[in-house]
Amino acid sequence: MSVVDTAAPPASKWHDAFLRITQKGWLVSVLAIVLAVIVGGLLIAVTDDQVQEAAGYFFARPGDTIAAIWNAVAGAYAAFFRGAVFNPGAPTFARAIRPLTETLTFATPLIAAGLGVALAFRIGMFNIGGRGQMLVAAAGAGWVAGSFELPWGVHMIVAVLAGIVAGALWAGIAGLLKATTGAHEVIVTIMLNYIAVYLVLFMLRRPGLLQAPGQSNPISPPAKPTAVFPELLGAQFNLHFGLILVLLATVLVWWILDRSALGFKFRAVGENPNAARVAGIDVKRMYVYGMLISGALIGLAGSSQVLGTITTGFTVDIDAGIGFDAITVALLGRSTPWGTLAAGILFGAFKAGGFSMQAAQGVPVEIVVVVQSLIVLFIAAPPLVRAIFFLPSPERDRKKAERAHEKALKAAAGKRLEGVAE
Repeated sequence: MSVVDTAAPPASKWHDAFLRITQKGWLVSVLAIVLAVIVGGLLIAVTDDQVQEAAGYFFARPGDTIAAIWNAVAGAYAAFFRGAVFNPGAPTFARAIRPLTETLTFATPLIAAGLGVALAFRIGMFNIGGRGQMLVAAAGAGWVAGSFELPWGVHMIVAVLAGIVAGALWAGIAGLLKATTGAHEVIVTIMLNYIAVYLVLFMLRRPGLLQAPGQSNPISPPAKPTAVFPELLGAQFNLHFGLILVLLATVLVWWILDRSALGFKFRAVGENPNAARVAGIDVKRMYVYGMLISGALIGLAGSSQVLGTITTGFTVDIDAGIGFDAITVALLGRSTPWGTLAAGILFGAFKAGGFSMQAAQGVPVEIVVVVQSLIVLFIAAPPLVRAIFFLPSPERDRKKAERAHEKALKAAAGKRLEGVAE
C-alpha cells in the first residue's frame, strides 16, 4: 500500500505575491483615486466649450475632437499640478514651491479633523459632528485669542488648549449619552451640529460675547498677534505652526492606537464590544474617552482655522466644510493615522489645485468636489473597483482555495482507497 500526500499543490510564488498585493485595502483606495480622476477628466472634457464645438463636426474631422479633449483634460490637470504641487514657470524658487505650501496649509485642519473621525471609527463610532465641534472650538480659541492680553507663546498655547478642550467637551456629550442612555452618536452629533451653529451665531451677534466691538455683522474680533501661529517659511507663505501641531497629533494618535493599552481597548471595542465587555473592558468608558479624544483632535482643527488661517476675525462659516470633508479623509485613509495624513494632504491639494484649474482653464471648481465625492463612492464599493480593474475578490479567492483543497483531499482519499483495494 502506498502513502499518498493529501496536501494541495502549492501555488506559484508569483501568483501568491499577486494575490497578497491585490487584496490589500490601500490598493482599493489608490484605484478609487485613479477612477475618480478619470471620471473627472471626462467631466472636464464634456463641460469644455472647445470640445463641445469640435464635437459638432466629429464625423467630418474626429481628430479635432480628440485633440480638443486632450487639450482640455491635460491643460486642466497641468494647471492643477501647478496650483497644488510645483509651478515650474515661476520666476523664483519661492514662487515655484508656493503651491505645495498652500496644499499643506489647506491640509492642516483636514488632517486634524480626519484624525478625530478616524479614531472614532476605530472604536466603532461614527462621529459626524465635526462641524459643531470645530465651531465650538473656534469660539473657545477665538475668545481667548481676541479678549485677553498674555505674553507671546503663552497666549497661543492657552488659545489652542481652549479650542481643544471646547471641542472635546462638545464631542464628549455624544459619548456620554451613548454610554449612559444608548443614544446613537450619529443622531446626537447631527443635533449638536445645529445647536453649535446657532449657539455660535448667537454669540457672534452679542458685543459682550464674541462680536467684535463696533461691528454690526456677526464676526469676532481679530486674534491678537501674541496668539497667532508663527509662520514657518516667512511672510510670503501662508504655512504656519499649525502644521507642526498636526504632525505631532498624527504621531500621538498612532501611539495611542498601536502602542498603548488604551488603544488596544479602543480596537477591541471597535471589533466586538460584547467580546470586549466579557474580557473586562469598560465599553461605556471607552465610548466616552474615544469621543473626548476625537473631539479634541477636531478642536485642534478649529483652533488652527482661527489662529493660523483667519486671523482677522471669524464668522459662523469658519469650518469651511472641513467637518464633513474629514469623514472622507478618514475613509480614504482607512482610519489609520498615516493613511489619514496622506489623505489630508491629497484633499489639501484638491482645494489648492481646484482654484488654479478654475483660474487658468476655466474649469468649474465644483468638478473638484465631484472628484472628491467619486472617491468616497468608489471606496465605499470595493467590489466595484475590483471588478473594473479585474482584480480577484478576497472572499472569492478564499472560497476557490477551499474548493481546490477539498477537491485535492477527495482525490487523495480516492487514490488511498484504490491502494487499499489492491
